[in-house]
Amino acid sequence: MTSMLDGCTPWPQEFVDRYWAAGHWRGNTLDNLLRAWALQYGPRTALVHGDTRVTYANLNRRVDRMAAGFTLLGLRRGHRVVVQLPNVPEFVVTVFALLRAGAVPVFCPLSHRAAEMFPLVQVTEAVGYVGPSTYQGFDHKAMAADIAARSSFLRRVFTHEAEGAASPYGGYTTDPTGCHYFPLASADAPPGPQLRQSADQVALLLLSGGTAEAPQLVPRTHNDYAYQARAAAELVSLTENDVYLAALPVEFNFTFGCPGIVGTLSVGGTVVLAEDPEPAACLPVVERERVTVTSVTPAVAELWLDGLPTVGADVSSLRLVQIGGAPLHRALAERMGPELGCRMQQVFDRAEGLLTLTRPADPDETVLTTQGRPLSPDDEIRVVDVDGKDVPDGECGELLARGPSTLRGYYRAPDRDQRSFTPDGWFRTGDLAHRTPEGNLVVTGRLTGAPWGAGHDHPSGL
Repeated sequence: MTSMLDGCTPWPQEFVDRYWAAGHWRGNTLDNLLRAWALQYGPRTALVHGDTRVTYANLNRRVDRMAAGFTLLGLRRGHRVVVQLPNVPEFVVTVFALLRAGAVPVFCPLSHRAAEMFPLVQVTEAVGYVGPSTYQGFDHKAMAADIAARSSFLRRVFTHEAEGAASPYGGYTTDPTGCHYFPLASADAPPGPQLRQSADQVALLLLSGGTAEAPQLVPRTHNDYAYQARAAAELVSLTENDVYLAALPVEFNFTFGCPGIVGTLSVGGTVVLAEDPEPAACLPVVERERVTVTSVTPAVAELWLDGLPTVGADVSSLRLVQIGGAPLHRALAERMGPELGCRMQQVFDRAEGLLTLTRPADPDETVLTTQGRPLSPDDEIRVVDVDGKDVPDGECGELLARGPSTLRGYYRAPDRDQRSFTPDGWFRTGDLAHRTPEGNLVVTGRLTGAPWGAGHDHPSGL
């Protein structure tokens, strides 16, 4: 496998050949897949946010025009661009537009401030930033200006305005450092010739755990991410009749592709975007849009269960609720089915690519007490002791993984790679787990003593 970005570790050729032969990798870029989905599902509703509804055809047109606009405004193949947006349609449009322009979106939590953002820009050498002008009282454009003044890389800032708000820039402005500021809406131009790209190139950079001084970035290729979302969609039997609620932040791997947004779009379903996971905000949306599938943390699930009698929403449309990101206590797990009237699925995901899930046909005891089995038949799992030796089923050890969606190295982090990967390519997750006789995983904590959720890509305390 080749990589367009320096600082990325490719899969060895024998594994590349194996994943292609198995049909996991299929050679389509994510943005090209969107073209196919638009042709197949054109008039169907792809995205919903409040009163805004976007069809597949319109989504693809907006992506086409924004990609052309980004190119016209100076973004080039291989440029890294930090994307820090709330759960709004513009997040989906921006990510796919950057992919179509050949740029690499760097997913960033909306909660990050300059202390976390500046190292992220420096490590990725990001030339662009896309974020809200202001959001919930915080001035993101001022933060971007501060980072641009201290960085030799960041030179293009695109700001999204809340609906009905005017851009403070009018057209665009340039500050004394030479950084250009544009309204995101100005990234709009007639599409040009289609850019030829390879699906084995890095598509996304996802943020894993780590300190502000040393962000840990996960390179995900078009091939491996498309496979993850597609396989997860197949596992939960998503169809064009499903409506997925993105209640957790959209930049999380759990929300974006497990199967999440990408998996739902791949089958012609509808993605509903909610900016607030609180029950008073989400449960009425479940009723109004007839949501069938969603993914939440245990903390959010508990809030929904406790708030349901007060909110009084009809959630009978739900057929599956995925829960991940933190330990799920049995007492809470046992409430899910009876109180929400749907099936629950436990999920353990890492931005690094490992994804395990309980299956829809699993016995209740398996769903209540385990995080299931790996997504792919070609995912390899080991549980080892401190000496790196495999332990028997039922015995706790560190979880190691290899597979068609699991990275072979962090982005520009050779020192981290030495600690996180064995010489033969096993990813040392740092998670403690044991395997049941049936092959299901029970993840119990972290080697550092931190609770499960630390180092993962979605918070346990929403």
